[in-house]
Amino acid sequence: MNFEIIRDPRLMRARGEDLRRDGRRVAVVPTMGYLHDGHLSLLRAARASADVVILTIFVNPTQFGPNEDLARYPRDEDGDLAKARGCGIDLAFCPDAAAMYPPGAQTFVEVRELARPLCGEKRPGHFAGVATVVTKLFNLTQANVAFFGAKDFQQLAVIRRLVRDLDLGVEIVGVPIVREPDGLAMSSRNAYLSADERRQALALSAGLAAAEAAFAAGERDVAALVATAGALIAAQPAARIDYLELRDADELAPLERVDRPAVMALAVFIGKTRLIDNRVLRP
Repeated sequence: MNFEIIRDPRLMRARGEDLRRDGRRVAVVPTMGYLHDGHLSLLRAARASADVVILTIFVNPTQFGPNEDLARYPRDEDGDLAKARGCGIDLAFCPDAAAMYPPGAQTFVEVRELARPLCGEKRPGHFAGVATVVTKLFNLTQANVAFFGAKDFQQLAVIRRLVRDLDLGVEIVGVPIVREPDGLAMSSRNAYLSADERRQALALSAGLAAAEAAFAAGERDVAALVATAGALIAAQPAARIDYLELRDADELAPLERVDRPAVMALAVFIGKTRLIDNRVLRP
């Protein structure tokens, strides 16, 4: 099929219904744009598993808090579309906020317990915005399968629970974190970092690696593992830890000892830029 760009949600819904009616397996990759190699890994995975690949580019205002970086979030639609076409996508859905949230819109989707800790605690309302826009994108694209990066571990957990609880019938595929050669997790927000901040940001992956090494050596005490990671991060003058926690990997419940799969998740401000990362520990 020829590459196309759709901006009107009604046209996207009609196109999605046509594809499903034709028996095509449709994959969607929801993004906020400013694509990097992590996003492209999602597109390549989608291309390998579906007849039709839809990229969505939408900087979703409902998942940003009042003092967050919505206005300055990096945008490069032309560059994004060029990169995406290089991955063989078939369609790009690029709506604006007025089209996605028409006047009078007041309905939100909430995943309760999984969305409470970590980013949910630090960014009130964030996951309601995520869950709502993802539900809308699934409805509009009529996708069979959706691809998300594992860098936002909690987001992936919330979306999996959303799909299960609401019987949405979309297969959710998590794709491993893509890192720079020096270990920094790829993120659109990395563009905000100065050269010195970029260097200091390496403490995030270094701290997680140190905790993972201690775990591999037999440490199971949560407080000790968190302290190991935190010491490396806190040593950086530009770093301010928003949260650094080790929780059950399935329900994100607190732990005292790692006796089942657990995720060490963090959010750290490097200067004014908030970065996230995680590492899963399996006994």
